[in-house]
Amino acid sequence: MLKNFPLMTTKLKSIPMDSFELASMLHKTRAMPIEQRYTLVVLGLNLFSKLVNAEKLCELQQDPCRIRNICILAHVDHGKTTLADSLVASNGIISNKLAGKLRYLDSRPDEQLRGITMKSSSISLYHIYNTTEFVINLIDSPGHVDFASEVSTAVRLCDGAVIVVDVVEGICPQTRSALSISYVEGLKPVLILNKIDRLITEIKLSPLDAYLHLTQLLEQVNAVMGELFASDIMEREEKEHTNVSTTENVMERNLADWQSVLDDIDDSNLYFSPEQGNVLFTSAVDGWGFSIKEFAQFFSTKLGFSEKVLLKTLWGDYYLNSKTKRILKGAQEKAKKPLFVQLILDNLWSLYETIVVRKDKDKIPSIAEKLNIKLTTRDLRHTDPKAQLQAVCSQWLPLARACINMICEKVPAPHSLSSEKIERLISGNAGFSTLPAETQQLKEAFLACNSSAEAPVIVFISKMFPTERESLPENKMKPLTAEELAQRKAAARQKHAEMLQRERSEERPNGECIDNSDKKSEEESATDDDIATSLIAFARIYSGTLKVGSEVYVLGPKHNPVKALEYQKAGEDIAATTLKDLQPGRHITKVTIEKLYLLMGRELEPITKIPAGNVFGIGCLEEHVLKTATLSTTIACPSFSELTSLAVPILRVALEPKHPNDLQKLINGLKLLNQADACAIVHIQETGEIILNTAGEVHLERCLEDLTLRYAKVEINVSEPIVPFRETVVPPPKVDMVNEAIEKKAEEVNLETWTVNRQCCFEIDAKPLPESVTKLLEKHADLLKWMDQHFSKFTKEKEDSLLEDCSDLNELSIQDSTVSDKQQKAIESFKNDLTIAFKEAGWKISLEMIWSFGPRKCGPNILLNETDYKHRNFWERQFKSTDPRLLYDSSMVNGFQLATLAGPLCEEPTMGVCFVVKKWQIFEDANSESGNLSQGHLGGHLMSACKEACRKAFNLRRPRLVTPMYSCNVLVNSDVLGE
Repeated sequence: MLKNFPLMTTKLKSIPMDSFELASMLHKTRAMPIEQRYTLVVLGLNLFSKLVNAEKLCELQQDPCRIRNICILAHVDHGKTTLADSLVASNGIISNKLAGKLRYLDSRPDEQLRGITMKSSSISLYHIYNTTEFVINLIDSPGHVDFASEVSTAVRLCDGAVIVVDVVEGICPQTRSALSISYVEGLKPVLILNKIDRLITEIKLSPLDAYLHLTQLLEQVNAVMGELFASDIMEREEKEHTNVSTTENVMERNLADWQSVLDDIDDSNLYFSPEQGNVLFTSAVDGWGFSIKEFAQFFSTKLGFSEKVLLKTLWGDYYLNSKTKRILKGAQEKAKKPLFVQLILDNLWSLYETIVVRKDKDKIPSIAEKLNIKLTTRDLRHTDPKAQLQAVCSQWLPLARACINMICEKVPAPHSLSSEKIERLISGNAGFSTLPAETQQLKEAFLACNSSAEAPVIVFISKMFPTERESLPENKMKPLTAEELAQRKAAARQKHAEMLQRERSEERPNGECIDNSDKKSEEESATDDDIATSLIAFARIYSGTLKVGSEVYVLGPKHNPVKALEYQKAGEDIAATTLKDLQPGRHITKVTIEKLYLLMGRELEPITKIPAGNVFGIGCLEEHVLKTATLSTTIACPSFSELTSLAVPILRVALEPKHPNDLQKLINGLKLLNQADACAIVHIQETGEIILNTAGEVHLERCLEDLTLRYAKVEINVSEPIVPFRETVVPPPKVDMVNEAIEKKAEEVNLETWTVNRQCCFEIDAKPLPESVTKLLEKHADLLKWMDQHFSKFTKEKEDSLLEDCSDLNELSIQDSTVSDKQQKAIESFKNDLTIAFKEAGWKISLEMIWSFGPRKCGPNILLNETDYKHRNFWERQFKSTDPRLLYDSSMVNGFQLATLAGPLCEEPTMGVCFVVKKWQIFEDANSESGNLSQGHLGGHLMSACKEACRKAFNLRRPRLVTPMYSCNVLVNSDVLGE
């Protein structure tokens, strides 16, 4: 039968076929009559399926050199998903004609409805470049600012980024964010200047004007990269030279010093340049794209110049002297057309002018002949000129081939991770040198990207994404064999015969109705199970091979390898069964891998193992992973550093079920939403109100839709957006309402507060902090949080020994603890800045008087000690003291924390308030019971009394509410200024 299809017989015999040749063949066979195409499907030659199967991709995944992990980043509506469709179409998964219309990776209905991407989706693609087979793990990410958290999850798993820029709109806010996060995460970026067709059809620029516009846009993109590079270098230099004595000198370094530092560092590979091959000129909607390399290869034979020369001169101020047949510099000075315009843009503009503008169909066959491409009769007769243009350009300059070739050439393989990036992934803000020796040894496993059985398994999960349980591969109906079809036909005939026989009989079995009802109920229950949602882990493996049946540790974000190794050496049980079974302070569970998936966009392909360097999915981890986690066969592996956050959930609403009986369903649904959404935050306030935090209105709408239709499946009531407030105090006014000076009054008296049992009394005052100090505390909140967590274990150990013998205690200072040089310098710099801020505000205090920060020991409020009690130093955590008040030190601090967490005005956190302890006395009660019981009672009374004293002092010092201000930058084109 194949003799009737000569195209099939010739193409199927040529085994070493380029992927785009096969895609072209698929394009041609779509012109066949439906009867012929149906015959091909019956013969098992369905050419409209995938180019390769999962087995082939799994085979290529064994070699890290053949793997490329790439994500697409851009501003919203700059063409990311259209580009992704073109890349997907190159593998025969969808038709080339549907690229940009199908939006294959946008699988959610609301994504299709709104026309924007709301989640990161991954697909594995096959490609041949220079006779070498590659597997491309492509991740399409959102461009809307509300879903910036999805961009963070995609970037962490990749080695390179495709930055897409609309040449008409230029650099937009999310373009800057994309460039910034790719630089911070250490990705190798490549640039795509998209929508060049708009310069021809909409703006109607001439080829020369378009070239000048492109050069200016490229300069703007490189300027952003230069800013990122310069700020990074200056920050590093400042940290290296910063200490207490030289901070002012560092701040006063002149521009020449910074310029010399920047000149000494090689940044040649940082910028985008067409001659380097990391820039692509495209029109994704029309299916074409090129780098100057393609035209250099083409014109090298026509013009007689070497390809190397053309690569250097096709972009830039070069022109071709037709008389001397030489390429000279100075095209702009001599009013000559640059080579890029003369050889490339003029031809493109002429093509659009002929097909789209003049709609001259008669010239299309001659154009196809000159370009050495073949068009079908259907393409030539098409009434839509854009469709004819796509048919010509997609064969002349196929977008997918140019893009993936650039990815294969410029993006590094997984085994080429830099040491700097590995150390940042492992240690985060902490210094790499402070990690245990067992942890530092894992760096070699990252560098080797070894898949052997001896290599430790290291996997990072960036997010959990939902999928319908019925769409999982194990729950889908599998194609039947011929024997199974025959058996089913025989069973159907027998069942039909039995049914006819029962109809002829006069009496029906009484149990038939019962059986049918039972069967119906079983089907309904099965349907309910099928609708249920499963969560799949979106992950990348950095070392080893993960197999189905492997036992690995699930390390939570707060996992500390130092503590875990200590527990293991002590013989303690270090791993729990699920997250619910975790003990306080423990962050390790153990799991047996049950399901592994190859991510193919909307589909999941089951696999049995995954080697190092690949992006994949893991099933059945709902009970072990909340949002992110690290999997490893060793507890010495640290939890990966936190994802780079581009968006903060600032929009808050209160939720409640429409019917009170559905409250538990709503809570269960919120747990799933909190797990599946990287940015959504769900918490229950002390009042019992359920609060949902989202990044914006669009993100909120998506969360509510998911909650109603997928997770909780109940009707819910949503409040108006909750405006967050802060409570503070202000200085006394200096003038009255008629602008007259107010006379100074006598100093306000502080109230004396006693505990309930009358064993302790103290005086607390409240006054506003200087604005510069408040901003400084907000800026360094993460550093304060790290300091408190780092010193907490030493505090506990010393407190235990304090009860036994106070005389033998030694103080723990910053220098004595295992703090990296980087963190130590950051702490010293912060202390110096804080001292300067207090001094400039006229406050005569020393940092040793600071008792604590709050709320949560890292907020913009200060507890100051002006009593004779030598408190536990926040900076050095001193314990050497025989003062009995030291036993109740934490009670005072906790009372302060409670007071700053919920102020007296509307139970909102306070900010910019300094609570000063003026007096603190403890009176020994001879009749009181001695021992821990008495100490515990007094500690509890003291905590409550301190909280109330802070609230009273707050109310006496002119309290105010602080309302939030939404700050944003508006970027517009220069042509709309003044309108």
